[in-house]
Amino acid sequence: MSHPDPAAPPDLRPIEAGEVWENPVTRERAVMVEAPWWNAEGRAVAELTAYPGARVVGEHFHPTLTERFSVLEGELTVVRDGERSVVTAGETAEVLPGVWHDWWNEGTEDALVRVEITPGERFTHLIETLFGLAREGHVNAKGMPHPLQLALFTEEFADVAVFRRPPRAVQRAMSAALGPVA
Repeated sequence: MSHPDPAAPPDLRPIEAGEVWENPVTRERAVMVEAPWWNAEGRAVAELTAYPGARVVGEHFHPTLTERFSVLEGELTVVRDGERSVVTAGETAEVLPGVWHDWWNEGTEDALVRVEITPGERFTHLIETLFGLAREGHVNAKGMPHPLQLALFTEEFADVAVFRRPPRAVQRAMSAALGPVA
């Protein structure tokens, strides 16, 4: 497995409207519409294409942010605190802080979804990191970072997203044990 050159200069280019982020593993494509520092609400907005079979990396919750999915075309299956619903074109699903949720496209057509995250700055960094790890081959078949990357990822973004699996106690133990090595 290759790793980025730690001595290379960081990529400091600002995010631009229309920038495209893709996750080849989870089958997601996001086009940045609005960065959180472009509006007073701190909201991040992207148009997400969830290809047939697309699925977010795993069930999770956000400690402090609200996520809103407005389906423009197709349909998205969303589970919130165990309750499943199919959100179709013209409908919206909102996920409040602390709500376990998961989503996927079980349809045969692309789902085009406007996703709004408030506040969105840290979430934007999480997605940029997760999609980058996927593009570079540092995730498993479900899109979850490999153990060393996961140890760093769950610690760095614990304020943004908490995955149900592995259990939080295991995530903390992995971060403590593997973090210094990673």
